[in-house]
Formats: sequence, structure tokens, C-alpha cells
Amino acid sequence: MRVAFLWHMHQPDYRVAGRFQRPWVYLHALMGYTDMAAALEAEPAARAVVNFTPVLLDQLDDYARRLKRWRDTGTPPRDPLLDALIRLPPPGPGRAELVRTCLPVTCNRRTDRDAAFGKIVDELCGADAASIPDGLCVDLLVWHHLSWLGETLRGGDPRAAELLRRGGDFTLADRRSLLELIAEGVAAVIPRWRALAERGSVELSTTPYYHPLLPLLLDFSSACDTAPGSAVPGRPYPGGAQRARWHLQEGLARCEQLLGQRPTGCWPSEAALSEATLPLLAEAGFSWTASSQSVLNASAGHAGKSGADPFRVYRRAGEATACIFRDDGLSDRIGFAYKDWTAEDAVGDLIVHLENIAREPGRDLVLIALDGENPWEYYPQNGLPFLRELYGQLSSHPSLKLATLGDCVVQLPAAPLPPVRAGSWVHGQLLTWIGHPEKNRAWELLIAAKEALDRSGRSDLVLLHRLGACEGSDWFWWPGAHNPAPSVADFDALFRAQLSSLYSELGIEPPPILARPFAHGVSHAVEAGGTMRPTEQ
Repeated sequence: MRVAFLWHMHQPDYRVAGRFQRPWVYLHALMGYTDMAAALEAEPAARAVVNFTPVLLDQLDDYARRLKRWRDTGTPPRDPLLDALIRLPPPGPGRAELVRTCLPVTCNRRTDRDAAFGKIVDELCGADAASIPDGLCVDLLVWHHLSWLGETLRGGDPRAAELLRRGGDFTLADRRSLLELIAEGVAAVIPRWRALAERGSVELSTTPYYHPLLPLLLDFSSACDTAPGSAVPGRPYPGGAQRARWHLQEGLARCEQLLGQRPTGCWPSEAALSEATLPLLAEAGFSWTASSQSVLNASAGHAGKSGADPFRVYRRAGEATACIFRDDGLSDRIGFAYKDWTAEDAVGDLIVHLENIAREPGRDLVLIALDGENPWEYYPQNGLPFLRELYGQLSSHPSLKLATLGDCVVQLPAAPLPPVRAGSWVHGQLLTWIGHPEKNRAWELLIAAKEALDRSGRSDLVLLHRLGACEGSDWFWWPGAHNPAPSVADFDALFRAQLSSLYSELGIEPPPILARPFAHGVSHAVEAGGTMRPTEQ
């Protein structure tokens, strides 16, 4: 039986007015994107599907260019934390925001691992963040970055080793050394994954450019497929089909430019599929797409079937795009459960489950798909021991064969695909992004901005990309009562800033409503579906 792992790499567009607002792209580059590549590089027989969103690739490339410019000319990268490594902000609001970003909200593996970092965090609890001394602020800033280094950078780069040895009282030269390390680490990410694809270890797939929810762009009422009676905006998203095609076409072109090849597989944003989405994916030339077992179950149930087996390829007669559905339970075990196990026990447990699945006749394939970045910060040593054990065990297993989805859709027989009930990897529904009054308000703000763009008659590429950045799914995830308040506030502000930037580019004064927060959250982090959105994104 074939086993396919799909690691989904995504961050929304954090750039507003040419400046990065949040640091999560380059921090995940230093940890997850780097160590995950190293784990595959170390096991030539391993195979995986790695899904990069074009907006993430674009930001990685942007960071690499900005950091190279800093090295060549001294120009700051225009990212708050990276700029602070060059020149610390003076006491005041800028320093307070810096401290807020660098301080973990709760104790985690990064503070537990390094006593010096934990001591700084303890010392700053209850302190006036706007006026902490320069030396303490510098130590916090440097340790924040050291704690985000993946194992291969932490243990393999002499600059990291020296900073870890010193532990504090970091100088300007230390900060420059760290920034050089960051620049080289970020610049290496895309070339490493390209090289893995070229040697056949990785199949590179993609997602619509800015990670929009295609079923909702096409039809808000699709959310009612699995949640009848849900309150959705009363008017459709204007030109939704045209915008969906734009995200698919522009995203493929950007991936080809940066990755050196045109992906033939599509992991749709949030694994969200609908009956109306499938023809657009086929039109874009994708040979396969994938979603959640819960979407398959809802679709099969509506078609009058008692159940559906996700362990095979699905396709309709005469259609070019095949569908594969992940095993939700096994995906969530990696996403949430195995972080508290030893690597050997976790991989052993996973293999037992896979072997049990393989004993049933007619089961050709297991797809395990999840976020490729968020889980590892909750694992010991950033998940690298788990990944190495995983690839090592499965590469030599006598009956389980690591595979890519591109190979599977060519080599395996296909079962008939039932009519698809719109849903995602979060409980097989779309209500994570629509239906709550605050989520609907976000859609209404976006509709108004799109209508303003349509009235202008302009369609230049800069404006279309600014609109694309506003259409990403992340802005609709966070509003609502179930998400942590600090993250809700951050993403509320980012969404309003993206919309305001679009209006400004049109030469229109942003509506006053965009100056006021509209979303609220709660005081704890939440796990949902196949992904975790912690306070630290």
C-alpha cells in the first residue's frame, strides 16, 4: 500500500505599504522549512508532497532579496524585528511592540529548553515593556531568534553555537552575525526544495495564489451544503469566478518562476472543495486535487451511500483531475498527539495504524496531510527526530511504500467520485470562515472594496495583487468568539490595513469603518480540524 505525506506550507501576506508587519514567514523558514528539507535530504529513499502557497514563496523571495540588499548596501529589510537587530527602537511604543512580539504568551518548548531565555521571560513578566533597558531588550530580541532556529541551524552553524554559548550581553557585532545567519538561512529555503524536487524526493504542489476559499468566492451559499440555514452575506462576491481563475493562473505562473517547474497538483486552500470548484481546477491543468475525509463522507452520504473509503483515488469518467482524501485521524495524530510522544513510539504507533489499514482489501493509498509548519514548534527538537524516524522507518518498510500523489493518480485505479458537498478540513464544513456575524462583516468589507475597484475600471497588476492579498482565507479564520484575543486583534488590524492599502492605491480615502476593530477573541488558543492557529502564528 502506498503512503503519501502532504506538508502544506502557508503564511498570509504580511506586507503593507512595503513593510512586513509580522515575522512569521522568516521565522518558520529558519525552523520548519529548513529542518523539514534536511530530514528529506538525509533519506534518499523518502518521498513526500510539499505544497507551497505562491504568497508564501513570494514573501520568502522578498525576504531573501531584502536581506541581500542589506548585506550589499546596509539598507534595512523593513521588518520590525530584523530592523531592530540593526538599530534598537528607543523606549516608547516601538519598543513595547517589539517586546510583545518576542515574549511568548505562555511557557513553551523554546523557553523550557534554554534557561537563559526562560530567565529573561520571567524577568520581563509584569515589566513596563516600553521602557525596559537596552541590554535586556537586545538579549530578548536575540534569544527570540535563537529559539526559532531549527536543529540543523542551531547545531550546524558556528555563529549560532557561539551565540548560544555566550547566552547574553549580546553586542552589535553579535546582532550582525545573527542577521547574516538569518539572511543565509532564508535565502537557502527555495533552492533546497527545488533541489529535492529535481532529485525526485519531493513532488511540489500549490494552492491558489493568496490562499482564498474558492467555494466561497464562487458562492457563499455553498457553506449551507453541510450546514443548512447558516447566515451568510446576502449578496454574492462580485466576479468571484473570475477572481478564482486569477488566483489559479497567477499562482501557477509564480510557482513556476520560483520553483523551476509548474505544479500539476493542487491542495486547495484549507482543503476546501465544492462541486463548482472542480471544473476550475481541471481548467487550470491540475492532474490531482485533495481534501478531507470528512468532505468525502458528507458527499457520499448525500449521494445515498452509507460510507466512503478514503484509501483510494477518485475520479469522474472523462475528467482529468483526480481527487484524493486524507485520513483525518492519522493527520491529526501528527498535528496534535505525537508531540508528547518519543519519536520512536510515535512512528511505531503510526506504522501500526497504517499496517491495519493495509490489511483491508482494495485499499491502495493513505494520504496524511497537514500544516507543514505549525506542529513542529510543539515537538521536542522542532520535530526533527520524529521526521527522521518517520522517513527512515517507512523507506525500508516491506509493505508500505512512500509515494507522491502525482505517481498515485497515474498508477492506481480510480473509484467514481460522488457529487461534492462543499467543505474543508475543519469538520468538513466552511463555517470557520463564514456564518458568524464578525466573519460576515469581514466579507462585507471585502465586497465593498472589490466593488470600489470594479467601479474604477482599473485592472493593473498591482491592484489585482492588492485585492488578492485581501481575499486570503486567514482574514476570515480569526474573527469570531473562539480564537485567542491577541491573534484576533493582530489579524483584524492586518486585514483592515490590507483593505485600506487597496483603497489608497485606487486614490480613494479608506472608509472610516476601516479605522476601527470589528473582531474580538477569547483569552486562550484553540485547536480545530487539521491545523493549529496558536497565538504565535
